[in-house]
Amino acid sequence: MNLRRFALRTSLLAAACALAPLAQAAESPADAAARKALQDLVPQAKIDKVEQAPIPGYRQVIVGSQMVYVSDDGQYLMQGTLYDTQNKRDLTAARIAEQSKVKIDAVPADQRIVFPAAGGKPKYKVTVFTDIDCGYCRKMHTQIAEYNKRGIEVDYLFFPRSGLNTPSYDKAVSVWCAKDRNAAFTAAKTGKDPAPLKCDNPIADQFKLGTQVGVEGTPTILAADGTKIGGYLPPDQMLSKLQSLGTVHLAGN
Repeated sequence: MNLRRFALRTSLLAAACALAPLAQAAESPADAAARKALQDLVPQAKIDKVEQAPIPGYRQVIVGSQMVYVSDDGQYLMQGTLYDTQNKRDLTAARIAEQSKVKIDAVPADQRIVFPAAGGKPKYKVTVFTDIDCGYCRKMHTQIAEYNKRGIEVDYLFFPRSGLNTPSYDKAVSVWCAKDRNAAFTAAKTGKDPAPLKCDNPIADQFKLGTQVGVEGTPTILAADGTKIGGYLPPDQMLSKLQSLGTVHLAGN
């Protein structure tokens, strides 16, 4: 593992997120050793969770959208994918998805811009981190009715790629503060600058959340179980991808 690169990435994550570490009460000696080992290597790391790894003798340490494995005595650290060959499952990605789901599910419905599935009964739901000025984000939104027709609810959260207090950020704030957010959002996605508006808004919090779940570009799409689907997919490909995941069907919920 390139510790320098890991330290840099973690430093950027920590600076962007300002995510407080979880409570450390009643940690086992192995948990404490793993925490100390990582913090000795990367002092600025903001650790979400330390827990038993699926492999004996190791803890897994979650830092934002990354995970490392540390031996119970704190001597050895590994970064990479832990794969269950019997069940053909990426355990690292699955655990990160679980953690991402917890963070995204904590965003209340009234803090999202929602385009519901046709008929109001979604089969699937995706969360999309978007930027007003992103080309592929705009392309995706031109097809929003097609996603909705396929039973896919699309929940938008803002991630202005240029950062906070930039023109893209200001546009996101203006859309959020509009009387009809969905209409303002759609108009902005066609290239129309929204009327400048200011109000209490969640844009900065959504940007920070994006950094916490590993958003590096837009659109970044996550399934309802926290799995990162990736970037833009046409409606039929999106539906196929969601069907292949098999765990995010929402009908009857």
